[in-house]
Amino acid sequence: MSDLPLIFWFVPFASILALGFAFYFFKNMMKADEGTDTMKKIALHVRNGAAAYLRQQYKIVAIVFLVITVIFSILAYGLGVQNPWVPFAFITGGAFSGLAGFFGMKAATFASARVANACRSSLNEGLRLAFRSGAVMGLVVVGLVLLDISLWYIVLNHFIPEMDGGYKLMTITAVMLTFGMGASTQALFARVGGGIYTKAADVGADLVGKVEANIPEDDPRNPATIADNVGDNVGDVAGMGADLFESFAASILATALLGAAAFMNYEATTQVNAVIAPMLIAAAGTILSILGVFLVRTKEGATQKQLLKSLGFGVNISAILIVIVSFGILYYLNIPNYIGVWGSIVVGLLAGIGIGQSTEYFTASAYKPTQKIAASSSTGPATVIISGVGTGLVSAAIPLGIIAVAITLSYAFATNFDFAVESLNYGLYGIGIAAVGMLSTLGITLATDAYGPIADNAGGNAEMSGLDPEVRKRTDALDSLGNTTAATGKGFAIGSAALTALALLASYFEEVRMMFVKFLDKPGELINGVPAIDAAFIDFVQHYEIHLMNPMVIVGIFIGVMTVFLFSGMTMNAVGRAAQKMVDEVRRQFREIPGILEGKSEPDYARCVEISTKGAQKEMLAPSLIALLIPVLVGLLFGVAGITGLLVGTISSGFALAIFMANAGGAWDNAKKYVEEGHHGGKGSEAHKATVIGDTVGDPFKDTSGPSLNILIKLMTMASVVTVGVAVAYSIF
Repeated sequence: MSDLPLIFWFVPFASILALGFAFYFFKNMMKADEGTDTMKKIALHVRNGAAAYLRQQYKIVAIVFLVITVIFSILAYGLGVQNPWVPFAFITGGAFSGLAGFFGMKAATFASARVANACRSSLNEGLRLAFRSGAVMGLVVVGLVLLDISLWYIVLNHFIPEMDGGYKLMTITAVMLTFGMGASTQALFARVGGGIYTKAADVGADLVGKVEANIPEDDPRNPATIADNVGDNVGDVAGMGADLFESFAASILATALLGAAAFMNYEATTQVNAVIAPMLIAAAGTILSILGVFLVRTKEGATQKQLLKSLGFGVNISAILIVIVSFGILYYLNIPNYIGVWGSIVVGLLAGIGIGQSTEYFTASAYKPTQKIAASSSTGPATVIISGVGTGLVSAAIPLGIIAVAITLSYAFATNFDFAVESLNYGLYGIGIAAVGMLSTLGITLATDAYGPIADNAGGNAEMSGLDPEVRKRTDALDSLGNTTAATGKGFAIGSAALTALALLASYFEEVRMMFVKFLDKPGELINGVPAIDAAFIDFVQHYEIHLMNPMVIVGIFIGVMTVFLFSGMTMNAVGRAAQKMVDEVRRQFREIPGILEGKSEPDYARCVEISTKGAQKEMLAPSLIALLIPVLVGLLFGVAGITGLLVGTISSGFALAIFMANAGGAWDNAKKYVEEGHHGGKGSEAHKATVIGDTVGDPFKDTSGPSLNILIKLMTMASVVTVGVAVAYSIF
């Protein structure tokens, strides 16, 4: 067993600290008063509905995991084209991801009524409680990722024997990467299922309640309102948590593998340091995120810009400090060209901030793009939709440009601006560590995202409980801010997915090398005239003819683009079918249960929760299985060249479409909120009804298809990496 460097133990320490503070914030939140009996009753309805949905989802996901584990076991123990540790790493990745979603959702469902009650005292109390409750999700995610990575690194370092040429660390990091496959699979089911659930309820509640019955949002007379509030938790808390859990894990693990490959010909200490560097940077970012959480506060009567500034202060302080601390870590590790590698980290951080700021500009009601969509409501819903689509399309340009610049600069810094083929591995390591930099302060950025649905539910509780208009005004301010932070979080998640997927694509070729050397037992087979054990990244690229004149690559690109649009269409239609059932049910209750609209009888909330649950469970399987099956089929048919094209097509088109959908949906939502604040006629006006329809169209854009695409990108890349043995050993062409 190789001795682990002393500094490595900082990683498990940071994970335990994060989990400890998550527990501390949770216990403090639970001490807060939940409010009146009515508030407690409503919160219990939401809590029970969310728990019931999650139990049902985990049962289905468990069956899928069992089947995939059996397949991985056959590949590992039967065909010998996979490491025997892979099935176990796959299971733990999914289990920890599911656990993170469960704990985050538990905190969110307990927090909503308490936040509403805190808003009876002051806006600042409501903000602090909502944000720290969201921090439970953020810190649980980063804490569990670092804990799982630490445990696997310790175990594999102990059991995998020493090998010449740096192949021990290559093997360890290659196995650990499959832990991300489990997290990706769980994340996709959580995102797709949760997204279908929440938007079926939301569309039903809005179309019948607001447009047809002309009753306010979250009115207790609306039968779908409890299902709508449950959906905020299963989609935006559990779903987003699982999504960013996977991004955080994959960026660290892909970069660790690229570090092992780039520095495998250096002395052992240098290679080890390159592998643990992304883990240490993530650990430092986690501790700084905890500090940032304590810095978030605001004053009474704050505007949305001031509230955004309050949240931004904590996030920005954490980001500035990680720039300084990461330099110290790289200096201590003495990685070759550590200043250039540090430059790559800074590029990743700045790219994340840039994408976040761009998303905020295009989706917040404080800025012109969203205000123009609201203004278009004066001529009806058609112009609202046209304006929103146009804004979403334009909004994709800046994030795409930022990612292009980030890739170029992170590669250039890590290679000292040497673009020769010999420096390729160092450049790829730079891209990977830029993704780690972008996600390093995930603990607090995810807290700002999880804060959104908590604030939304608090507003719903205040409305249903009949609290004072001043309380609802405060919860509306927090909710509007939450819409923007949620949109910013989605943009951030999608941007990190693009960089992470590129790091995984580079890791794919390292897995191909490992397949020749370790599992096919062909270390001497010539790859571009060089024995496989000595072949460089570029040798495998040339061996498999990875260029645009190879029809297998072109076919793969088209299949990748096809998959993105097929997946998006399937998830959009799934929401449509489930929403139709919800609309029919809400209309039926208004028609058949006397006294609902007069407030004399209580709607059948449970029936609407049941419709959303069954619809989500039924509809989430087909699109999720596509993401798992297509990489395997393309690998079998078109081999490594086809897979490379597939991933290029998926990453490029998926990133652009995801940004468009998330931003268009966020802008439509906040345009509606802008009208509800009293502009263009205010609530109940024709302009308001037009923006409600725009928001309804945008709901599956921003909460189902858009955010699910970033998981699709990573899962297809991860599935290709994990099943690389199939493409290498059994491809037909």
